[in-house]
Amino acid sequence: MLGIGMMGFPMARRLCEAGCQVNAWNRSRSKAERLAPFGALVTDTPAQAVEHADVVITLLENGAVVEDVLFQPGTTASLRAGTLVIDMSSIQPAQARDHAQRLSATGVRHLDAPVSGGTVGAEQGTLAIMVGGDPADMERARAVLELLGRPTHVGPHGAGQLAKLANQMIVGITIGAVAEALLLCEKGGADMAQVRQAITGGFADSRILQLHGQRMVERDFTKRAAIQVQLKDMRNALATAGSMGFDAPITALFEQLFADAAAHGLGDLDHSALFVELASRNGMY
Repeated sequence: MLGIGMMGFPMARRLCEAGCQVNAWNRSRSKAERLAPFGALVTDTPAQAVEHADVVITLLENGAVVEDVLFQPGTTASLRAGTLVIDMSSIQPAQARDHAQRLSATGVRHLDAPVSGGTVGAEQGTLAIMVGGDPADMERARAVLELLGRPTHVGPHGAGQLAKLANQMIVGITIGAVAEALLLCEKGGADMAQVRQAITGGFADSRILQLHGQRMVERDFTKRAAIQVQLKDMRNALATAGSMGFDAPITALFEQLFADAAAHGLGDLDHSALFVELASRNGMY
């Protein structure tokens, strides 16, 4: 496991608890060392982590970091032919396709398998896992992936990342819709918590309304998935759309809103803190 951050730690811990032999590496070693009590072997370099691995899972910040870690000379030399690399980071589809092609040239298999469900899903093993690549490799990975959540094969290399971008477009746009609607009600004198309760079960109900709406009601913007990460995903979606000649005006609007939130110092808060940006625009925060 390469990358032991907010998502990587609970996912690696689940693998340890299921009896997998986990070699863990993180750029900040102290984060990986949290896994030692669960039986993981903490390594100093990515090369040491992958040297004898059958499966390598990457959970890294972005596509550039994935490329740097996987293709630095030591790591590439240590990946054995037949090893399966499962990139569960959120990166651009074109990057995933490039990584798959380059790894294939060395005899290493690849799946792009980004996830949705946040830290709660990572802890409970209920993540939605969107898998792109060869169906045979998906079947090979199934037993491991099912320890982490619900894997679904969605197409060839890059398709997993495309599905994750779709997921993040819907999440980001819906967070904005919920925030704006609840703020409108509060501005007009309605009880925001009761409005959220009243529309539960109707056509406007959603996991975003339930989970993020409650965070908005409680003004609890402790980071689970950061504004800055949501902004990265919106920008990846726009870059991918642009490369296909696809016009995505709604995503473009919300990319700007999340960019404004980050510029106003909210980047390290939970992505539900778009509520704060919209409230500030209306003199309500």
